[in-house]
This record gives sequence, structure tokens and C-alpha cells, in this order.
Amino acid sequence: MAPPQDSSRPRLAAGCRWGGTDENRVILFPEGAIRLQGTGRQVLERCDGQRTFGEIIAELQKQFGTTDAAKIRSDISTFLEQLQKKRIVDY
Repeated sequence: MAPPQDSSRPRLAAGCRWGGTDENRVILFPEGAIRLQGTGRQVLERCDGQRTFGEIIAELQKQFGTTDAAKIRSDISTFLEQLQKKRIVDY
């Protein structure tokens, strides 16, 4: 599967939704659930189908300003590709 482009609008795939509590959020999907914490949760909370991949990257680069921008882009792209392969995220 192809990595997201700057114009891609990542969102939860059909059949997937948020569950759990504010403190222990999970993504529920037909085959199970994934508990998200830290950066993974911050990325997926921004995958609302409204923000583009480029906008999500820009927001996280502001938040993690001391981290290498290319590393942030690469890590988030890889993360979203893995979730797309599991049919949890579409873009």
C-alpha cells in the first residue's frame, strides 16, 4: 500500500470507531481493539477526515519542535501505512 500524500485526508476506516474512556481510549474494529497511548493516540485523534496528512505533520512538528522534522514525517507515515494494512485507517 502506498504511503499517505500531503493532500491525503486520513480517517478511521468503515467499521472502526473510538471506544473506552477519555483516559483509556481504544480503537474498536471488526477483528478486535487497539489501545492507544502517547504519540499514536495523538496522531489518530487528528485523523478525522478533515485534516490533510500535511496538516497533521505540521501540527505535530510544532508540538515536537526539537525532533527532526523528516523523522516525524517518516514515523507517522509508517504508522498510518501499518494501520491501513490492518484496515483501521483509510486515506
